Amino acid sequence: MSESDNSGFIGHLIELRDRLIKALLSVLVIFLSLVYFANDIYAFVANPLVLSLPENATMIATDVTAPFFAPFKLTLFVSLFLAIPFILHQFWGFLAPGLYQHEKRMLMPILLSSVVLFYAGIAFCYFVVMPIILGFFTAVGPAMMTLSPDISSYLAFILKLFFAFGVAFEIPVAIMLLCWSGVTTTQSLKDKRPYIVVGVFVVAMFLTPPDVLSQTLLAVPMLLLFEIGIILAGIYSKKSEQQEMNNE
Repeated sequence: MSESDNSGFIGHLIELRDRLIKALLSVLVIFLSLVYFANDIYAFVANPLVLSLPENATMIATDVTAPFFAPFKLTLFVSLFLAIPFILHQFWGFLAPGLYQHEKRMLMPILLSSVVLFYAGIAFCYFVVMPIILGFFTAVGPAMMTLSPDISSYLAFILKLFFAFGVAFEIPVAIMLLCWSGVTTTQSLKDKRPYIVVGVFVVAMFLTPPDVLSQTLLAVPMLLLFEIGIILAGIYSKKSEQQEMNNE
C-alpha cells in the first residue's frame, strides 16, 4: 500500500470516527432532553397494558431499583429510536461520496423509506398489536388469579415487540436492495414464495413472545410487506431497463 493510499485510508477512518461520535451525541442530546419525562414516557408505553388490566389491578416492581431504571432504560431506547434519522444522515454522508449519481438517486429514497417504515412498524405494534395481545393475555387467565405485571418484565416484552415490528416493516426495502444489487430477482422471489411463507412464520416465532397470536400478528404484515416489496422491485426493474435502453 502506497503512502497516499495509506493516508486516504486513515482519512476515511477519521471521518468514520467523527460521524460515529456525532451519531452518539445525537442520542445523548435527545436522551438528556427526555430524561425528565422518563416516568411519563413509561406511562404512555404502559397505557395499553393498564387499560387491559382488571379493575383495581396495578403494575408492580419486584426489584427495588426497577421504578428508577425501567423508565430510564425505556427513555434511552426511545432516544435511540428518535435519533435514527440523524444516525442514517451520518451514514449517508460517509457513504455518498463513493457512489455514482444514479446510485444516489436509488439509495436516497430507500434510506428515507426505511426510516418511515421502521417508525410505522413501531406505531402498528403500539396502536394495533399491543391492545389485541394484551387484551387477550389479561382475559384468558384463571378467575382466581390476580394479574400484577412487573414493570421490568413488561419493558423487556414491549422492546422486543417494537424491535421485531420495526425490523419486519423493512422487508420492502430489503427486497428492493437485493434486487437492485443483483442478488436475486422478483421472479426468483415469486418462485420461492411457499418457502418464504414458512420462513416468515419461523422468523416471527423467534422475534415475538412464545404465543401463536403474537407470531401471527407479525407474520401476516410481513407477508403483505413481502408482496409490496416484490411489486415495488418489479416497477424499479422496469424503470432501470428503460433507462439503460435510453442510454444506449
